[in-house]
Amino acid sequence: MSNQEKFNDEEVGASRKDRPTGSTHFGDVDFAEEKTEEIGDATWGEVCRTCCVHTPEEWGYIFIGLVLVAFFLYFFLFGLEVLGSAAKVLGGCTAGALFGDNTNPVAALMIGILATVLMQSSSSTTSIVVSLVGAGTVSVRTGIFMAMGSNIGTSVTSTIVALGHLGDGDELERAFAAATVHDMFNFLTVGILFPLELITTYLDAFSKALVPDDRDGQGENWVGPIKKIVSPLADKVIKSNSSVTKDVAAGKADCSTGGKFYPSNCVGGVISKKTCVPSKSADYTGLPASEIPKVGLITCTDDGCPAFFQNGATRKEDEISGGVCFFLGLLILCVCLIGLVTVLNRGLMGLSTRIIYKATNVNGYLAMLIGLGLTVLVQSSSITTAVLTPFAGLGAIHLEQMLPLVLGANLGTTITGILAALVSDGVNALQVAYCHTLFNITGILIWYPIPFMRNVPMRLARTLGRATRVWRGFPVLYIFIMFFIFPLLLLGISSLFEQESQGYTVLGAVIVVIIILIIFWFAYKWFKGGLRESIVESFTTRQRRHAAVQSLPDDMDMLKAELARLREHTGLSEPEDAVEVGKE
Repeated sequence: MSNQEKFNDEEVGASRKDRPTGSTHFGDVDFAEEKTEEIGDATWGEVCRTCCVHTPEEWGYIFIGLVLVAFFLYFFLFGLEVLGSAAKVLGGCTAGALFGDNTNPVAALMIGILATVLMQSSSSTTSIVVSLVGAGTVSVRTGIFMAMGSNIGTSVTSTIVALGHLGDGDELERAFAAATVHDMFNFLTVGILFPLELITTYLDAFSKALVPDDRDGQGENWVGPIKKIVSPLADKVIKSNSSVTKDVAAGKADCSTGGKFYPSNCVGGVISKKTCVPSKSADYTGLPASEIPKVGLITCTDDGCPAFFQNGATRKEDEISGGVCFFLGLLILCVCLIGLVTVLNRGLMGLSTRIIYKATNVNGYLAMLIGLGLTVLVQSSSITTAVLTPFAGLGAIHLEQMLPLVLGANLGTTITGILAALVSDGVNALQVAYCHTLFNITGILIWYPIPFMRNVPMRLARTLGRATRVWRGFPVLYIFIMFFIFPLLLLGISSLFEQESQGYTVLGAVIVVIIILIIFWFAYKWFKGGLRESIVESFTTRQRRHAAVQSLPDDMDMLKAELARLREHTGLSEPEDAVEVGKE
């Protein structure tokens, strides 16, 4: 960094306009105003000097900062793991029942979205789909559309993480745009490939050509190194039982009391994996119920049972435990996010954006490989994008770099499905896993290589980011509509056409016509009827009113101080009632 660029870095309220070079530094009052194309080009020599040339005291602070970043990042991943396990406990039975309703392509797509949102992991969804296809419970065709839906559902985690920036408008805009660029890519890709697959069966035919005629399962499920580091501690809190979702989906069991899973039972009242979790090789035929081990949505590991495991638990009690852990996971995420952002802010304060942009502006295809590698390590694209979102919120990662990273993460999460398919016998499971990979590769080929096409998801994401300026509650509304209302509505409508009843079919057709008319009316009012301006004005007024209420105590203190200064300047005495109140 040149001496000129060190000009006034530590001054409160510094601006790029104050510097002879015109460069923007982290912490500037006009930091958010700089556009990517306005960032100057730094040399690698400047990057190396900024990174590696420091005084012993500065190295000490850097070491402490790195330790704090590692601490907060570990517990951030821990919070995500607890959140994911809790979501699987909360939605395990429901998700399993959804998988069992594999009917038409629209329903399969919506099931993939809802199941992934409920379990907070596309890797878990695709693994379950692959195992169900391998067992013959779900057809390959249905599995393809479920895998498409899982691609959409996985992006909800990073969008939730972006809510941690609600306290800062600039950070929220950048974080929400970075999180939703993942959404936009997935929605746009599904919008093109879903009808294309319905018409041409392109993914089905292509993936079928890639698999052999027959094969035996081989290998074992691979666990990534990051999961090995984080899971032991998370498993002490709560551990979800994936068998519940798989067996419910396959129709082998349900979650009712007196069934395969409930109430849970530990033989002899001893809580351990050996006495609580049924062995796959053991034969319990003819034994009394008290001698048969049984676990529900919460299970045990070789190291023991988690804190929220309860002997004799019912489904309701396990789901309550899941709800508590879900809240704890969110709380840990928020605390670690605040800590991580604070430490990174202090570390980046005063650093030129030219230096950061040069260091992070890697080739897009190399960034895809980085995203793929990170996702393979953590075995979840949700975790990869959730970890990157705070960096984007700070401005350390620009949207142009975020897009290829999330595309690589999308590809990385398909590796988990392929590894799960390799363990299953037959070729159907492997075909679905290949379809998921081909789906993401095709999406990348459509939306990334051509700059014009690449700008489409980024432009939509930036628009959504700017919407948070109008109303900070917009991200919550967006999550609720796009990941719950929209899928549930389409799932409900599509199910009407599967009831083999003329009445339900007519009802479904009428609802579809009404929705189409509403969409056309909304589009007309939005573009021609002033609806957009009306909504923006309403949200702006709401946000302004909220900001006024928030700043009211400070404004009142300022007014009181000004009145006191004026009285002192003019010599006016205080009102008698104010004096009496002061004496009391």
